[in-house]
Amino acid sequence: MSTEHLTRRRRAAGPTHLASKVPEVTVYFWVIKVLTTGMGETASDLLAKKLGPIPAVGLGGLALVVALFVQLKARRYVAWIYWTAIVMVSVFGTMAADVLHVGLGVPYTISTPFFMVALAAVFAVWYASEKTLSIHSIHTRRRELFYWATVLATFALGTAAGDLSATVGLGYLGSAVLYAVAIAVPAVMHKWGTLNAVAAFWTAYVITRPLGASVADWMALSHARGGLGLGLGPVTLSWTVAIIGFVGYLAVSRNDVGDTERLA
Repeated sequence: MSTEHLTRRRRAAGPTHLASKVPEVTVYFWVIKVLTTGMGETASDLLAKKLGPIPAVGLGGLALVVALFVQLKARRYVAWIYWTAIVMVSVFGTMAADVLHVGLGVPYTISTPFFMVALAAVFAVWYASEKTLSIHSIHTRRRELFYWATVLATFALGTAAGDLSATVGLGYLGSAVLYAVAIAVPAVMHKWGTLNAVAAFWTAYVITRPLGASVADWMALSHARGGLGLGLGPVTLSWTVAIIGFVGYLAVSRNDVGDTERLA
């Protein structure tokens, strides 16, 4: 059979399918996700404080591009590669929301709906193109790109929403309690059959951002601002160590991959 015939057959077969590039949704997934949101919040604030907003955004953007490049080049899910990309999305997503508020003076009452619309637009384009929003269907390059665009939008939205609730009277601890209760809602609705699995997942995914960020801010910020006063550096370091510990465990145990990938 000629090369031309082989090429035609590959084209007729449709897009090339990749191995799974995302982890299984387990309790470890949610724990690490919350940890990355908090670490991203305090790391972003720490970098902006030490380097200045503009250099911090530049450094965060560069690190994000590198992390996503490595993730996209990987042939299958690798725990440390995937979660490094998530951490950098968390850091840069925080910066994106903060730049609108601090740098451009956009109030959270405007930036929160803006990022909500942006997320809805990504979902709409993704669904129109692929007819699914399930993370279990991330087996083509296009779906992987949609996935990461969605992740970035959820982090920016969650940052703005968390800061909004903290500045309208709830404070950081009150916000943490609010989002801890809110994150149980999609789980209960899914269990009762009133919310499908995909919608429940993405709803919870968005809420983890303000939940983790609110807890981290409460731990780091001064008593005068309603926090514990532990400092940005210590909180960033301790949450980073926790992330490394969980990701290291998953890299060894592979408890976050499906049976097919585990046997590969």
